[in-house]
Amino acid sequence: MSLAAYYFCKMCTKADKKRDEGLEIPQDIEYIRNVRYGENKKYHTLDICWPKRIEEELPVIISVHGGGYVYGNKEVYQFYAASLAQMGFTVVNFNYRLAPKYKFPAPLEDLNTVISWLLEHQKEYPVDMQKVFLVGDSAGAQIVAQYGAMYSNREYASVMEMDVPKFTLKALGLCCGTYDLKKRALEADGKGLMRDYLGKDIRKYGEKLNVLNYITADYPPAYLFSANGDYLKEECRPMAELLRSKGVRSEYKIYGNEQTYHVFHVDMRNEFGKEANGEMVAFFKEVME
Repeated sequence: MSLAAYYFCKMCTKADKKRDEGLEIPQDIEYIRNVRYGENKKYHTLDICWPKRIEEELPVIISVHGGGYVYGNKEVYQFYAASLAQMGFTVVNFNYRLAPKYKFPAPLEDLNTVISWLLEHQKEYPVDMQKVFLVGDSAGAQIVAQYGAMYSNREYASVMEMDVPKFTLKALGLCCGTYDLKKRALEADGKGLMRDYLGKDIRKYGEKLNVLNYITADYPPAYLFSANGDYLKEECRPMAELLRSKGVRSEYKIYGNEQTYHVFHVDMRNEFGKEANGEMVAFFKEVME
């Protein structure tokens, strides 16, 4: 692990613990923990939650956590997941393999495995696999955006050497993300978190890093948002405009003020975060109509 990643993980651990202190899963939510979805005993577990007293299938939100590819887990996102479930969804909140031990494209492989697992176990949970939404923030947003390209463009799925299962991805929620993976990798110049994720030599990945080149009119609709205090806020508008140029339905919004920070929407006490999550879900419900 790079020195940058080490200090990044320490900082995030402290901040997330402080943010969530005193929170509990709402009593109206059924929350199932630590379900195994893959072979890796450390990372391949997920939580799944939905509103209690629900008997019918619900649309599904799969949440991909952020953390610069080196940090994060489902525990950090449990209250966020429960809050989305309260809006009428079954929410899947999962761990994926982290860098530097596991490099690109491990998170994408794990997301693909989660979706395959859901298809295999859909009769055991209130899930409608014809109404699936992916949400992610920071590095998670990049992963979700890249998976959207794989889902909608089989040529890119072939480039990525992945077999995307058959389900219906209705839309994406992309928060505080970065989307041009190759550009970010080149800017990092083999240093910091991107080196942890991609390694020293990015040339070996070739076309796999050219994610934006494979976005077509078939790409899922997307709700993109960021905050005025987010260091990645300038990434939001260009991605939304690229999608629109391809004929893809997309909306974007910058929330709050200069004190509204990166991944603010995961803070259950942040009013701007609540607003952003509500408007994202409203977008999802419009797409379902």
